[in-house]
Amino acid sequence: MQIMVKGGRKMKMMLLLVLQIVVAVTAANVTYDHRALVIDGKRKILISGSIHYPRSTPEMWPDLIQKSKDGGLDVIETYVFWSGHEPEKNKYNFEGRYDLVKFVKLAAKAGLYVHLRIGPYVCAEWNYGGFPVWLHFVPGIKFRTDNEPFKAEMQRFTTKIVDLMKQEKLYASQGGPIILSQIENEYGNIDSAYGAAAKSYIKWSASMALSLDTGVPWNMCQQADAPDPMINTCNGFYCDQFTPNSKNKPKMWTENWSGWFLGFGDPSPYRPVEDLAFAVARFYQRGGTFQNYYMYHGGTNFDRTSGGPLISTSYDYDAPIDEYGLLRQPKWGHLRDLHKAIKLCEGSLIASDPTITSLGSNLEAAVYKTSGTCAAFLANVGTKSDATVTFNGQSYHLPAWSVSILPDCKNVAFNTAKINSATVSAAFARQSLKPDGGSSGELGSQWSYIKEPIGISKTDAFLKPGLLEQINTTADKSDYLWYSLRMDIKGDETFLDEGSKAVLHIESIGQVVYAFINGKLAGSGHGKQKITLDIPIDLIAGKNTIDLLSVTVGLANYGAFFDLVGAGITGPVTLKSAKSGSSIDLASQQWTYQVGLKGEDTGLATGDSSEWVSKTPLPTKQPLVWYKTTFDAPSGSEPVAIDFTGTGKGIAWVNGQSIGRYWPTSIAGNNGCTDSCDYRGSYSANKCLKNCGKPSQTLYHVPRSWLKPSENTLVLLEEMGGDPTQISFTTKQTGSSLCLMVSQSHPAPVDTWTSGSKISKKKRTRPVLSLQCPVSTQVISSIKFASFGTPKGTCGSFTHGHCNSSRSLSLVQKACIGLRSCNLEVSTRVFGEPCRGVVKTLAVEASCS
Repeated sequence: MQIMVKGGRKMKMMLLLVLQIVVAVTAANVTYDHRALVIDGKRKILISGSIHYPRSTPEMWPDLIQKSKDGGLDVIETYVFWSGHEPEKNKYNFEGRYDLVKFVKLAAKAGLYVHLRIGPYVCAEWNYGGFPVWLHFVPGIKFRTDNEPFKAEMQRFTTKIVDLMKQEKLYASQGGPIILSQIENEYGNIDSAYGAAAKSYIKWSASMALSLDTGVPWNMCQQADAPDPMINTCNGFYCDQFTPNSKNKPKMWTENWSGWFLGFGDPSPYRPVEDLAFAVARFYQRGGTFQNYYMYHGGTNFDRTSGGPLISTSYDYDAPIDEYGLLRQPKWGHLRDLHKAIKLCEGSLIASDPTITSLGSNLEAAVYKTSGTCAAFLANVGTKSDATVTFNGQSYHLPAWSVSILPDCKNVAFNTAKINSATVSAAFARQSLKPDGGSSGELGSQWSYIKEPIGISKTDAFLKPGLLEQINTTADKSDYLWYSLRMDIKGDETFLDEGSKAVLHIESIGQVVYAFINGKLAGSGHGKQKITLDIPIDLIAGKNTIDLLSVTVGLANYGAFFDLVGAGITGPVTLKSAKSGSSIDLASQQWTYQVGLKGEDTGLATGDSSEWVSKTPLPTKQPLVWYKTTFDAPSGSEPVAIDFTGTGKGIAWVNGQSIGRYWPTSIAGNNGCTDSCDYRGSYSANKCLKNCGKPSQTLYHVPRSWLKPSENTLVLLEEMGGDPTQISFTTKQTGSSLCLMVSQSHPAPVDTWTSGSKISKKKRTRPVLSLQCPVSTQVISSIKFASFGTPKGTCGSFTHGHCNSSRSLSLVQKACIGLRSCNLEVSTRVFGEPCRGVVKTLAVEASCS
C-alpha cells in the first residue's frame, strides 16, 4: 500500500510538472516598444476588427470569426458590456449572446488574437454607454470621475471580468489569445468637463488596471495623458498624423470607423472602400503597426440595447461583414487585398522606422529599409488630380487620394483606389408567413390581439405632485411611463366654448409622447432632446382624463455627464383656451404614474397568455395593441429579416426573444444624399448618405438560430398604430449579379506575390479581372455586359465608351459561362487593340445562378 501511495504521489508530481511545461511552452510574453506590440520577442504588424458578441448570436460567431480571418485579420476586438453582464447588482449573466468566454475561445480556436476592451464605459451607441442603469442609483455616485462609490463599482466589475478571463486561462500570459486590454474609453474627449478630478481619476484607473496583473499591456484610447505604461491610442476616420505620448510607445489605432451608425429619422451613411483603404495604408505608411476596424461586423441592437437616443436597431455600420453576417463586396475583398499587401511589407516595417520624403505637392514617399529588405508607400493626398511621380528612377501613376504599396520598393502590389474585387449584389426576397403563400388578406385571419389599456391599469401605480423625470422613475425597466391626470371641467368654463378647442401644451425632453384625452389619441410627437406639442383637444363638462405616454428610444451613451441626461415629460404642461387665452398650469398638479405597460407585466411578449382574442375584424391602425401570429421558418439557410412596412412603431419578439424596436414610419430627411459619393477628400459621417426621404429602417434581423422549422410565434407591441397583416418575411440573398472594372493601370493581383516580397514570374504580372460566384453551388450563367476599351458608368449601369473591342463579349462569355470563377487578363494581347494611346479598361457584369 505504501508503494502505491508513493507511486501515486510521483505520478501527480509528474503530471503537475508536465502541465507547467505545457503552460510555459504555450504562454506568450507580450510587451511593446516604440514600433509595435512585441509577442515572444518579435514585433508584430497587427490588423484587427471589432465584432461585438451581443450584437450577433453564438451560432453566428464561428462564421463571423472565420470570415474575419479569411479577410486578413490577426485580432478580434470587442468591448465588454457591463449592462448585459450585470443587469442587476451581483446578478451576473454570461450566457447566450453574453457568453464572453465562448466568444474569446472561438477566436482562439481560429488562431486569432483578442483585444478585450473592458472599459467598463464603452459608448458603442449602446444603451447608457454600457453602464447598467442601477449604477445611477448607488448613493453618492458620480460617474467617470474621482468618486469613491463609482471607483468601487468600476473596480469590482473590472476585477470580475479579469478574474473570469484568468480562470479560463485566456490571457496570452497564460497561453490564451488576449494580447491587450483597455481601461476607460475616449475619456480624453470630454475630461476637461470634470476638472482636476479627471486627472486623478485617470491615474487611479491606470493603477487599478495594472494591479490586476493580466500579464499583457493595457491601452487607453483618446487619452493623450495616459500614464505610463498605458499605451494611448487613436480613434477616428484617420490616424496617420497621430503620435503617442511617449517615444517608447507604439502607434496604435483602436477605432478606424469603417462607416457610421444609423439613427431613426436619419439617412443611411456609408464609407467608400477606396477612402477606408487609403486611411489604413496612410497609417502604416507613417509608422503605425496596429489598426482596428470599428466595425468589421456591426450586427444588431437586439432587445432594448440601442443607445443614442434614437439609434436604430440595425448596427450594420457599413462594415466589411454586414449585419446579417454576409460579405459586403467589394469592401471586404479590397481590404483583404490591402492586408495581404501590408503583410508583404511586414519584415521591413518591424525592422525600421520610416524615412519620409516629399515627391512634390501633396505627394509623399515613405521607405522602410534594412540591409536586406525594402518596402515603400507612395501617397497622393491631393483630392482632385492624379499624379505621375518618379521614385528610385521609375515612374508611378498615383490616382488622387490614394496610396501605392511597393513591398520590394520597385513593384506596386496594391493601390488603394484601384479595386480588384467584384461588387456582389444582395437583395431581400419576400417570403410568406405561411408555407402555402397566403396573401396579406389571408394573413389577417391568422392574427390575434390584446388591447393595451389606455392610462393607468396596474396596481403599482402611484401619485406624485408635479412632473417626474422618466429615468429616475422607471430605472429603465421599460421604455414606457404613463403620466395621468383627472380634472373636472365646469359647464361654464371657456375650455368648452363652441367653435374653438382647448389647446394642450406639452414639453418633453424625449423621445416620444402620445397624448390621450378621455381614452382617445389626440396627438403625438417625437424628438431627440426636445419635444413641444400644442394639441387642440375636445373636453367635456365634468370629469376628463389626460393620459400622456412618454416613451424612451435608447438612453444617452456619450458626452460629459451623459448619465444625467434625462427623459420624459418635464413640462411645462398647460391647458389653454383658444378663445380667451386663459390657461391652467397642469404641471404642478397631482399626477398618477405607471411604470411600464400592463402587457409587459403579464408576459404577453412570450405569446403564452390565454387573453389573446382571435375575433375578426382585426383592429388595425389603432395605438397600443398587442398582436400575435405563428409562422413557419422560411426555407433555406439565408439570413432572415422582417419587413415592417405597414406598421407604425413598437417592439417585436420572435419565440420570446426581442429582435428590437421597430419604427418604419421614422422617415429620413430629404437633404444630404447624392447619387454617388466621391471617395477623394476627407470623410465625415455626413459626407456619403443614401435613402433620403425614405424610412430609416424597414428590415429587422431575425437570427436563424431563434427559429424552429414550424410553429414560431411572432408578437408585436404596436404603440403608434399600424396594420400587422402588411408585414412580410424576407431572406437576404447574394450573388445573382457580379460586376467589376479593371484597367491596364491596375496592379497585378496581390496573390501573384510570394511571402518573400518577390513577384512570382510563373504567375500573371499583368492586371487581371477575376469573377467568382459567392455561393459554392452557383455558376456564371450569363454575361450582361462586357467592354474592353473606355466603358463608363458604375455597377448595374455600365455603358460603352468611344472605344470598345468587338471581341469583348464573346471572349468573356467563353472564359466564364458555366464556371463558378474565371480570370481574364486585362491586356491588348487578349482583347486586341481597339484604340491606341489610351489606357483601356475591362468592365464586366455577370449573372450567377
